Amino acid sequence: MVLPLALTMGEPAGIGGEIAMAAWLRRAEGVPAFCLIDDPGRLARLAAALGWEVDIRAIAEPGLASAVFGEALPVMPIGAAPRAAPGKPDAADATLVLRAIETAVAEVRSGRAAALVTNPINKDALYRAGFKHPGHTEYLAALAGSEKPAVMMLAGADLRVVPVTIHLALREAVNALTAAAIVYAGRVVAAALRRDFGIAAPVLAVAGLNPHAGENGGLGHEDIDIVAPAVAQLRDAGIDARGPLAADTMFHAAARRGYDAALCMYHDQALIPIKTIDFDGAVNVTLGLPFIRTSPDHGTAFDIAGQGLARPDSLIAALRMAAAMAARRAAS
Repeated sequence: MVLPLALTMGEPAGIGGEIAMAAWLRRAEGVPAFCLIDDPGRLARLAAALGWEVDIRAIAEPGLASAVFGEALPVMPIGAAPRAAPGKPDAADATLVLRAIETAVAEVRSGRAAALVTNPINKDALYRAGFKHPGHTEYLAALAGSEKPAVMMLAGADLRVVPVTIHLALREAVNALTAAAIVYAGRVVAAALRRDFGIAAPVLAVAGLNPHAGENGGLGHEDIDIVAPAVAQLRDAGIDARGPLAADTMFHAAARRGYDAALCMYHDQALIPIKTIDFDGAVNVTLGLPFIRTSPDHGTAFDIAGQGLARPDSLIAALRMAAAMAARRAAS
């Protein structure tokens, strides 16, 4: 039996509801079955406002989704209606946003859903409601009870990138960067590429922190003192890691063909190339959790929420990737 995926509501003022319905409308294109954890009433109102014919079907648990997915969008109710209007977030909805995430995690961990797919959240609204985690990734690690940090990978058709430091100001990211963090990320990524992506001998390209990977110390010593020793440790562990490499020449087409994932030293060093190359199709994958989690690689898009303009491509890619990863794990 192929289990359905659990998809969270995300920020109700954003585009999560409409891209979920748009993905369901494209189900004939090989979109895997999923259960959306949301408020059925808000979805029905949104579909009516957009003029979309979407049959919303409330179900008690994700396992029932597969039976109805062909004719209706299966929705597991979160128990209340969000207050936000499209494009206008309301901090009072934070409880529902977090409840949807917690419910989805519980369903996946219980074995009633194959994997977790999350719609974008609005961290500002959550912070105003007392949310204490830097972001979605860190919150999921806390829910999983993980003692070690999760690793964020952004994956597209032609590029996979991993920021070693994630949601930190640039000055803080430089201060926080350590060889141990690079080695940890490299080990997690290499294991995931083998287990979940079917790559028997993955190659990791490791970006330098400074321009031109530091110019042999002329533009800073971090690449000599931190990055190069981490690359050596990864190679000693049997991982084909290469670097530190100049980040400005790592991401053109010919260079990308030489590795399976790029380890980057800070958030934008990783996310700028992937979003430039594959903005609509890239997927956020969280590695190092005891369950599979993917997400669209975009935000809440308040400026177009509720207008039916948001493309579901990244969500569809996230659903397909989660299903493929779950299938590989089930077969192993």
